[in-house]
Amino acid sequence: MTQALLQPVIVVALATALTGCLFQDKVESFGGPTMGSTYSVKYVAGDKAAAKEQLQRETESILAEIDKQLSTYRADSDIETFNALPAHECMAMPSGVRKLILAGQQLSEESNGALDLTIEPLLNLWGFGPHGRGERVPSAEEIVSVRQNIGQQYLRIDGEQLCKDAAVQVDFNSIAAGYAVDQVVAALEASGVSSYLVEITGELKAQGHKPDGSPWRIAIEAPRDNERVAQRIIELDGYAVSTSGDYRNYFERDGKRYSHTLDPQTGAPIDHHLAAVTVVDPSTLRADGLSTVLMVLGPERGLTFATERKIAAFFVVREGQEFVSRSTEAFNELFGAGAEQ
Repeated sequence: MTQALLQPVIVVALATALTGCLFQDKVESFGGPTMGSTYSVKYVAGDKAAAKEQLQRETESILAEIDKQLSTYRADSDIETFNALPAHECMAMPSGVRKLILAGQQLSEESNGALDLTIEPLLNLWGFGPHGRGERVPSAEEIVSVRQNIGQQYLRIDGEQLCKDAAVQVDFNSIAAGYAVDQVVAALEASGVSSYLVEITGELKAQGHKPDGSPWRIAIEAPRDNERVAQRIIELDGYAVSTSGDYRNYFERDGKRYSHTLDPQTGAPIDHHLAAVTVVDPSTLRADGLSTVLMVLGPERGLTFATERKIAAFFVVREGQEFVSRSTEAFNELFGAGAEQ
């Protein structure tokens, strides 16, 4: 009897909720240039959300501040000012910079140096960095010379200061975009937005559902040089996604392909058959850093590393002229083994 009485009430409540969504909530969006690329914010504009103009102003203020702190393409940024300092100097740094240094150190320690925030001189040497002089294959002697001032161990935080014990230079490109997504997401949530899809230079995070109840769906791109093809479609709610690959940013010399992803242990581009790797994690910063770590480690060591640490990762490996995908158990638990598109 109780169940029979409750059923009409539930139906009415659902109908009211659906009507409210259909006629009040809608997906709004805004975006623009940032970090040498673009950003995009899509969100459900519910009753509690701030006005679109305010959200865009707050977002672009955050991105401008991050650029002022972290950009290696502007001489007046905090990190470039620090990079110009000689060894054994310190400089007061914003909390965001210090947070990224600590995050980079943790990822470096976890991966035995597969990620290193101080490899900018190596990137420049190969022509991939902000101060590179064109793509080139340096000599072994040049690599050895540059590597003398490479190493996370030369960085330390002293109170609010960042210090260097060697003439190291810091480059946050492996984690900056993920950090930016997390900062924008936090601001959106503080402004009353509970459902969103935020993407910055390819790193993204989604939360909640669209007004019709459908999830935010994103595509994992297949590693194709000249076209964009979806390999897997996944649904996100509370997770971030980061993909690293060597299939677009590279150069060729004498028939050999040189990836823009460098192995800090060798000072040279990675040389294995992993074409791309996607990482899913609640933290966009961590997903961003881990995708770089796994890309450096390669298909075998990367898969072992991710499996042991229960990282949700999706690998695309070259086998001859074909590509083969492999995923960790943590990835399959979130999205199923799935079928490729």
